Amino acid sequence: MDDLVNASTIPCENMIVYIWDMDETLILLKSLLDGSYAESFNGVKESRKGTDIGKRWENHILQVCDDYFFYEQMENYNQPCLDALSLYDDGQDLSDYNFNSDGFKHMHDDADRRKLAYRQRVIAQKYAQGLHHVLDQQLIQLWDDLYQMTDNYTDGWFSSGHAFLQQILGRNTLSTSNHARCQHINVLVTSGSLIPSLVKCLLFKLDDVFSYDNVYSSWDVGKLQCFSWIKERFSGQAVRFCVIGDGMEECMAAQRMSWPFIQIDFRPGGVHRFPGLTLRMVEHYIDVIYGPSNSDNCDE
Repeated sequence: MDDLVNASTIPCENMIVYIWDMDETLILLKSLLDGSYAESFNGVKESRKGTDIGKRWENHILQVCDDYFFYEQMENYNQPCLDALSLYDDGQDLSDYNFNSDGFKHMHDDADRRKLAYRQRVIAQKYAQGLHHVLDQQLIQLWDDLYQMTDNYTDGWFSSGHAFLQQILGRNTLSTSNHARCQHINVLVTSGSLIPSLVKCLLFKLDDVFSYDNVYSSWDVGKLQCFSWIKERFSGQAVRFCVIGDGMEECMAAQRMSWPFIQIDFRPGGVHRFPGLTLRMVEHYIDVIYGPSNSDNCDE
């Protein structure tokens, strides 16, 4: 898997890479389905409504995966990222390619890997275009309504998380001599399989803050391996990393990498949650591990 790193290594002297978990961090889904989100509010939230919202999201995710993103064909061949098989892609024009009759059923040889790489290329293109280029108007309306309903039910968890991610990227507009003083990058490392995770990014409106090449699935390889790839990819003497998630796996992996970890907790009394988490909080954790930033290199 070395090619996964070497093909896109990005050297940088002044960079902060924010590595995010998805489920129960940027989005809430499992806690809606099992009622634990509602229970944490001691009767203020209607549990049945949360469960219904979660089930509707599950149906949307599966429908979009199967209808538009080859998931039935690819679910047994999860990859850590969409570029993982790019070396097998010969660049063939796929505009008239028939994905239903190319014989892709197994991963026996390089020919099968090339067929899988074709599918991943198309998925990357669809991701970059956004769901408005994929779904019809009726599905878009259902999706928008469900997103707004969920955001209202969770007191703005989704929209505030998205705004936070936008705030991070917005710091890249600060520049001197036409060069960013400090580059800020959002990377997603999710324990879910890759295709449903990309579809979640689209449905939960995170595709403008995570490019497809910054979405990793740790389903098969674990988060520590993904973190190692990310460290190699974003190489440099002054690169800082910070992990934000809710689970023990990303916590332990961050400790192994000697990176700061911020634990998200959806409970009303949680210290780090949405709305509530701020860049000042995150910067504090980063400074504890790396020391205060040099203001000449990274604007505070």
